[in-house]
Amino acid sequence: QVQLVERGGGEVQAGGSLRLSCTVSGRAFNSLIMAWFRQAPGKEREFLAGAAQSPSRRNYADSVRDRFVIFRVNDKNTVYLQMNSLKPEDTAVYYCAADSDSAAQTARIGPEDYEYWGQGTQVTVSS
Repeated sequence: QVQLVERGGGEVQAGGSLRLSCTVSGRAFNSLIMAWFRQAPGKEREFLAGAAQSPSRRNYADSVRDRFVIFRVNDKNTVYLQMNSLKPEDTAVYYCAADSDSAAQTARIGPEDYEYWGQGTQVTVSS
C-alpha cells in the first residue's frame, strides 16, 4: 500500500517562507515522479511543481516558478517544496502526488495523471 504523508503546512505572513515535505512508503521512491499541487476554495486543483527521477528534470507553473523550489532527497524517500516570498493568493490546501508511469519523462500537469495522493496540508498566508 502506497502512502504519502505530508508535513509542514501552517500560517505565515506575506513575504515569508514555508517548507513542505512529503514522505513516501510502500513503493520504491525512485520509481515515482513526484509533484505538488494546491487547491483553493472554489478552484480546481492546480499543478505547482514536478520532479522526475533525473535531477535535471524539474518543471514549474508560471505562478510559482521564481518563488518555489521542488527537490527530492532519495535516501529519505521524501520530496520537498520550499516556498519563498509567499503571497495571500498562495493560501490553499497543498497536496503531494506520485506518478508511477514509467513512460513519463517529466512531471505531468494534470491531476488525473497521478495515482497516489497525500492527505493535504493547509497553507495560509496573511497580509
